Order: sequence, then structure tokens, then C-alpha cells
Amino acid sequence: MGLKIFSAKKYSVKLKATIHASGKLGFTENTANFFEICPGSGIKFANDENNKLFMIFCKEADDDCFAINKAGAYYYVNAKPLFDDLGFDYRNNSIIFDITKADNFENTYKLTIRIKPRK
Repeated sequence: MGLKIFSAKKYSVKLKATIHASGKLGFTENTANFFEICPGSGIKFANDENNKLFMIFCKEADDDCFAINKAGAYYYVNAKPLFDDLGFDYRNNSIIFDITKADNFENTYKLTIRIKPRK
């Protein structure tokens, strides 16, 4: 009987993204490193029949992708029109997404929303 070690390194990374007051979706450094985000890659957004929001990471952006941009060490996606269309009040609230792997879909991640009033 062999043992399988569960690495704390794998389970200690919290994947998050935040909608900034400008409407841009910014990624934490841990998230950018985990997904190997770089300029030229992209993200597609989707929802399911329950209106849960999902993100699909694409190594190379196509016409349906929101392009990933870089400013210094910071990666972001300008998805302001989408967030406006979805009714997110990011100007008055801090909107944070916890990112988890979606079952049954390759490169697809579920976005679980947390909303706090901005100070």
C-alpha cells in the first residue's frame, strides 16, 4: 500500500480576482502565477442556466476573448462593458471573485462572488 502526500503548497493558494472601480478585472499575483497569465492570452466569460459566472482561460486570445493586459507587475482584463451589462455595481462596492475549478470543463473556472461596500 502506497501513500499519497497532499502538498500544502497546492492547497494554500487562494485564487481571486477583483473588479476595480474602473471596471477592470484585476488578478492577484498568486492567481496570475497559477494560470501562467501573460499578455496575448485571453479570457472568455460564460454563465450557466443558474446564472453562475465562469471564466475560461485561453493561452492565445481569439475574437471571443477579453484580452489580458499588463501594467507593471499587474495583470487585468478590461471587461467593464460586460460587468455593466451584468449589473455589477463596482463603483460603490468591492466585488471579489473566488476562483475554483469547474467540474467537467477544461480550463474553465467558477467565479464565486463576494460583495462588500467600498469605504
